Amino acid sequence: MARYELRVKPSVARDLRGVPKEDVKRLLQRMEALRDDPRGGEKLSGRELYRARQGDYRIVYSVDDESVIVEVVRVGHRREVYRTL
Repeated sequence: MARYELRVKPSVARDLRGVPKEDVKRLLQRMEALRDDPRGGEKLSGRELYRARQGDYRIVYSVDDESVIVEVVRVGHRREVYRTL
């Protein structure tokens, strides 16, 4: 199985500003793990997006199998992350 390229939208950096540093470290490790297992999260209904759980935070991402790319679209607290998708 090929290792996926990880791309992160610039807006994710803004999303991470309000997150405590120890949680940011765990989120970045979880994002890196998506390169090896992009289907490790759950598929969001009605969309071509997936979510990965990391504590109280969620990582929303898309998977492109043809280009072998995982793109992180949004990161945020579980109660807020889905509001603007």
